[in-house]
Parts: sequence; C-alpha cells; structure tokens
Amino acid sequence: MTETVLSVDNLKVGFRQDGRVIQAVKGVSFTVAKGETVALVGESGSGKSVTALSTVSLLPASAEVSGSILYNGTQMVGAPEADLRRVRGNDISFIFQEPMTSLNPLHTIETQLAESLDLHQGLDGAAARARILELLDKVGIRDAESRLGAYPHQLSGGQRQRVMIAMALANGPELLIADEPTTALDVTIQAQILDLLAELKRAEGLSLLFITHDLGIVRRIADRVCVMQGGEIVEQGSTAEIFANPQHTYTKTLLEAEPKGRPESAPECGEEIVRTENLRVWFPIHRGFLRKVVGHVKAVNAASVSVRAGETLGIVGESGSGKTTLALAILRLIPSDGPIVLMGQNIQNWPAKQMRELRKKMQVVFQDPYGSLSPRMTIEQIIAEGLGVHGTAKGQDHRQMVADIMTEVGLDSATMGRYPHEFSGGQRQRVAIARAMILRPKLVLLDEPTSALDMTVQVQIVELLRDLQRKQGLAYLFISHDLRVVRALAHKVIVMKQGDVVEQGIGAQVFDDPQTDYTKALMGAAFGQNTTKGP
Repeated sequence: MTETVLSVDNLKVGFRQDGRVIQAVKGVSFTVAKGETVALVGESGSGKSVTALSTVSLLPASAEVSGSILYNGTQMVGAPEADLRRVRGNDISFIFQEPMTSLNPLHTIETQLAESLDLHQGLDGAAARARILELLDKVGIRDAESRLGAYPHQLSGGQRQRVMIAMALANGPELLIADEPTTALDVTIQAQILDLLAELKRAEGLSLLFITHDLGIVRRIADRVCVMQGGEIVEQGSTAEIFANPQHTYTKTLLEAEPKGRPESAPECGEEIVRTENLRVWFPIHRGFLRKVVGHVKAVNAASVSVRAGETLGIVGESGSGKTTLALAILRLIPSDGPIVLMGQNIQNWPAKQMRELRKKMQVVFQDPYGSLSPRMTIEQIIAEGLGVHGTAKGQDHRQMVADIMTEVGLDSATMGRYPHEFSGGQRQRVAIARAMILRPKLVLLDEPTSALDMTVQVQIVELLRDLQRKQGLAYLFISHDLRVVRALAHKVIVMKQGDVVEQGIGAQVFDDPQTDYTKALMGAAFGQNTTKGP
C-alpha cells in the first residue's frame, strides 16, 4: 500500500466576525500519498488556501477549526504550538504566490535562507553558506555565489520564485505546499518553475499539494485533483479521469472556462486609428556629480505598428521586453522618438495642453482591478470621473450616462452608490472598463486586464471586450503574457524581446507558424507538452 503523508478528514474552518461565524471550509476530506502531487482547484473564495494553511495552523486567531488533519499519523488540529513549530518549514514547507511580498526587502538572499537553516538545523557560518549554495544551485540559480548578497528587488520574478523554492527545500521537507506559485510569472518562466518542481519531486521524493485556479497547470503536474467550490470538495479523482470524464457541473464549467474561438474579422476599410514608425524609447543613464549621460536603457527599439478601428493588436513577450513601455509611448504618457500618428495627425511633439483635447480618445484599463479603483470613491464617482475632467455635451445627465455604461458592461446600475470592496474581482474589472468606455474612446490600452481574474471570469471579460469592440469599432492595444487570451482576441500580434520587435504579423500566422526561436519558445511554454507527473 502507498504510504499516506497527509490525511484531511471532515475539515471545517469558520471565522468569527461581528458575533457570528462565517464558514470558509465545510467538511473537506482528501489525502496526499508519498511522492504524489494533489491539486486543489477552484476559483477565488472556494477555500483552497484556507484548507492549505489549516494543515499547520497558520490561520488567524479568529479561526475556528474542527475535524482531523493527520501528518504521518500525528494530529495537527489542536496540537501544541511547540510541536507545530517543529513541523512548519521543516517537515511541511510552503511556497507562496507572490515572492515580493513573501521575501523581506531589507535582507539579502543569503540572510533569509540562513535564518531558516539556523532556526531548524542550527547551521551557521561556513556550513550554512555551503548549504545555501547547494540549494540555490539545485533550484537553477546560475552563478549562485554572486547572488548571495542580492536583495529581492535585484532579482527577476523567476529568480525570486526559485529562491522561495530553495527556502522551502532548505530543511528537507516531506510535504511541499505550493499556493499559486506561478500566477505572476511569464509563460516561459512558469514552464521552468513547473519543470523544476516536477524534477525536485522526483529527486527528493517529495509529496506536493498544489493550489491553483489554472487547469492547464493541473494537467501538466498533478496526479490527482480535488475541485473546490464554496468551501467544499465537489469532485475528486485522478487527473486523467477528471479531465476525460468530469461528473460535477462546476468541474465541467471550469474545464470549459478557456477563451475560445478567434477574433471576428476586422473591417478591411476601417480607419487607421494609430500608427508608429521606428518608435524608440531610450532612458538615459546618469553618472557622476554633474549627472552626465553615460549610456541608455534601450526599452524600445524601432517599433513600427498600425491599428485600425475594430482591430486588436496583441503585444506579447516576457517581463521587461518593452510591451507596456511601447504602449505608454503610443499614448504619449512617456517620452519617445519617432512619429506617432493618431487619426491622421502626428502627435509626437504636441504640447500637453493640446494633448489634453485628445486624451478622451485614448483610454487605459489596468491589470489590477483591486489597485486601480479608489477605495474612497463610489462606483458612480469612479466611472464619472473622466466626464468631469473632459466635460460632456451640454444637457447630458452624468448619472444617466453612468447608468447606461454600467448596463452596457453587464453591471447593475442600482449598485452605483456602492464602493469597490463590495464587488468581486470580475465586477471591479467591469467597472474599470466602464470608466474607460464612458468617454467613447477610439483607442483603448488593455494592460493585462485578465491576469488577476479567475478562469471563468476571464472568459466573461474576453466576451465583453469583443462585444464592445464590435459595437463601437474600438481599436485595442492588448498586452498580456497569457497567450490563450491573446489568441482569442488579437487580429495582429507583435512579439517583443529586450526592446526589439522580433516578430509580427496576422495573429493566426504567428500562433500557428512562428518564425523565430523566441516566439517558438513562447508558444511551446504556453501550449506545449505536459510535464511528467510520476515520482
């Protein structure tokens, strides 16, 4: 028989709030065997992370926990704090979603890894440094010794996540719990991290509890799947069984929740909304007392693009490739060199006052619907803010305009007096879209507008954007590292690497027949083969 490492039976977790208990987890049961990867899958608020944190009692004091959690036969629920401290980070380790918030920005990588080794193993000095170098090498940090003195902000996203994995492995855990460890990463880095976890599992004999909302990742890495909804596991089984023959309606909904189809054909004779010719964005590097320019950061080199009414230009590439810089330059939000022709006029050298007249024709929808909306303003105030800045035709009723645009983006206009925290992530992104669309722009920059959303909500937002483009003839600049979403929306695609446009063309051609090695690597990471699952 396969040895069971973790056994969760009838776990219930509630949180005391305002004199009552709100149930977050409702009778969850599952097991993780030695050398096995089990995925907890579900949308935000389904109880995945609360279940994982319950394993070693990392929940706040307001939590009420009942049921059984056995780690190698030892009861974790109600265990003495001293026993839990011995297990945490030693036998059971965590990898969290966002390494920039999990790593201390004031301490070097060496200091943070050494802290765990000293706490659990009493290692310090040369012995600790040798173990740290071994760990960093194991997780694929090149030239590890030169990175010991680096701070988190000096590492890339992939490197920071590798450091988090090294910290989790530092004390030889038996069970690794990974909570959305690849959500914030580029597709190529995501593939590297998944391959790394699979290889470490084989080499170290680890068991893995993997929490995610992305079923594409589950298919690559998991042996078994537990699907959670509303604090309950509604279906569980082998990955092959779940994907081939899902039984529960919610599981079927999740499996179908992927942006499908291709963009409708753009009008061939549509007005050219924006065009650039060899656009360049170089940031000067200053040195010395007199702040002389000694070089440049070449963020964008010679980018030539064109977008017509009713057309979407997808801009893809890894973090730091220049995607957002290019888009901001097109909107004249940062300085650049080279013609920017908006609706037939070269606006490159227009003064700020003259540009203000055009601003309502160019709008932006940002990545994070939680951070881009003011928590102190009502939804009505947020959506109507642009009307106050740019003005409207005489006699127009702002409140009615807000109600109309809310209805158009699928929101109940009766909720316009509420605040952002009273809405879900998908609803907040609809508010952000409504704020942009109320001015009836010609060009909209969409900067990762679906990356912070659950898969089912992503599909809804993609359909909304398609519908708005069809009705209003909008031109979109669509930036994303999720190539599935880009494929569903973009008529044309440009691929950027380190400031250069390395490939561009009709979307279908770029996706189906990439020409450069870099584009092929991106497509392979996004749509490639599964990672081996077995121990």
